[in-house]
Amino acid sequence: QVQLVESGGGLVQAGGSLRLACAASGRTVNTYYMGWFRQAPGKEREFVARISWRSGNTEYADSVKARFTISRDNAKNTVYLQMNSLKPEDTAVYYCAAAYGSSRFDYWGQGTQVTVYS
Repeated sequence: QVQLVESGGGLVQAGGSLRLACAASGRTVNTYYMGWFRQAPGKEREFVARISWRSGNTEYADSVKARFTISRDNAKNTVYLQMNSLKPEDTAVYYCAAAYGSSRFDYWGQGTQVTVYS
């Protein structure tokens, strides 16, 4: 089993920054991807970013490109999401996710709230 624990959410003014972290523990071998998703009230969960654990290649949703940066620390089994130039529409619960043995995200964290006010 794998456990994912997020941290770093909070309340921030528009234009500000936050950094989320997600620490993975348990059976973390053969990691393919780690990523971030978010769910705003009344909306479906949506993809934000992902990073290849081996190559470090990254992918982003168009809505966050050039504002968010995903990174990883393999030694700590931790993935980060640096969020800059935050907008009120970035308000959501952010979930960390992990894909092991395939590209499908099978493991999820409990979520951390990010609220951006104008």
